[in-house]
Amino acid sequence: RAAQLGLRVALVERDDRLGGTCLLRCCIPTKALLQSAAVMDTVHRSDEWGIEASGEPDWSAVTAFEDRIVDKLVKGVTGLVKARAIDVVQGSARLVPGSSALDVESGRVEASEIVIATGSAPKLLPGVSITDRIITSDQALWYDRIPGSVVVIGAGAVGLEFASLYR
Repeated sequence: RAAQLGLRVALVERDDRLGGTCLLRCCIPTKALLQSAAVMDTVHRSDEWGIEASGEPDWSAVTAFEDRIVDKLVKGVTGLVKARAIDVVQGSARLVPGSSALDVESGRVEASEIVIATGSAPKLLPGVSITDRIITSDQALWYDRIPGSVVVIGAGAVGLEFASLYR
């Protein structure tokens, strides 16, 4: 929005692609997965509408659908950033104490105004670490199969979406 208003804008991005947590690891990927789950649910309940149908999910096709949706929106965001002449600086930023500057791996970025939008990351329970059986929502997005059984810990939006998806 700042670029639309005529301000010079730089965006520091630590991911390889633009889009942030919502587009790359949360809201958008899970909504795509939920759409596939809703179709599967409709197939399983088709007899309620007088239709005989059956089917099984093809997990690789489901995740390919998710990837296509995310890729399309990443291209859109990237195009908007380019159209607005926003400078993209790759890396992680740290505020420079006592100044209006950021230190990034590639150098220092000076700015009169700074907006901090750090995104989010899954939080593990104390004493728990990621294993082949314990994963976060990030790993669940790239899991190579539908788990035979699962316990979802966390009642935030993403946790509820995964619970709905796996159901």
